[in-house]
Amino acid sequence: MQANFKTRLIIVEDNDLLRENLRQLLGGETGIDLVGAYANAEDALRALPETQPQMLLSDLGLPGMSGIELIQKAKTRLPEIDIIAHTVSEDRDTVFAAIKAGASGYLIKGSTPREVVEALHSLREGGAPMSPRIARAVVREMQDSTNGDEFLLTAKEKGVLGGIYEGLSYKEIAGKLHISTHTVHSHIKKIYEKLQAKNKREALVKARRKGII
Repeated sequence: MQANFKTRLIIVEDNDLLRENLRQLLGGETGIDLVGAYANAEDALRALPETQPQMLLSDLGLPGMSGIELIQKAKTRLPEIDIIAHTVSEDRDTVFAAIKAGASGYLIKGSTPREVVEALHSLREGGAPMSPRIARAVVREMQDSTNGDEFLLTAKEKGVLGGIYEGLSYKEIAGKLHISTHTVHSHIKKIYEKLQAKNKREALVKARRKGII
């Protein structure tokens, strides 16, 4: 960021002490114009028309509306906004949900003040700042996704899995795919084996991660 150009930033953090610390840290930072600091997503969204932020630093575990939903809504209303998730969660599904919602950065709480500042500058300059452990997880996920997982299941198995995803009964899946319920059971057993899943929910989660559904 150029010193003579200030980027409008809002913070969303429900922890009062951390929010105040971030306010003090970023409020005086060169190149940043802190235009709002909120304890919840709802207040931040209501203020968007007035604040018109160019960057958002948001917790994910917020009261009421989640941080992920906030990211999605903020990105819809302000498509050019740059967003960093700032959270304690290192859960893989949470990381990718935040990125899919529109976050371009992901910082783990406990990052040093300098790391937070540098992440914001990097974000505005077109980067995708992430805490090292998160960056490694993203790289691993991308590597896994290039290992032919999309071809792991047969077309019929994908059809069965799609029916499960839609909430169909085995009988309904059988009718839709013109196969017997016995065959549906056989396909499901194979799906579990291939995805190394113990139940429907785990099979669906792993299939989403692999880009199969």
